Amino acid sequence: MGLVGIALIVAGVALIVAGVARARGPYRRYMALKEQDANVARYEAWRGGARPDGKTGASVAMAMLRRQAQVGAGIVIAGFVLVIAGFVVR
Repeated sequence: MGLVGIALIVAGVALIVAGVARARGPYRRYMALKEQDANVARYEAWRGGARPDGKTGASVAMAMLRRQAQVGAGIVIAGFVLVIAGFVVR
């Protein structure tokens, strides 16, 4: 394994760590908001009606957090690709 392969593996591992760190916080907050949104939906169904447009502040925040988590996951995938490329390159 050459210097280029080792450099690709190191860069890939760094991207994996950075991606996980970047995605962890928004994903946890997304799951908490998703649970809150489900509680609101149950309450509104019990009360007899939902909001006319169905959009809440939590749903907007969830969309933003989901996007941030997807970006972090993309960085992790790029890191895996670099690690695999590091093993393939000789």
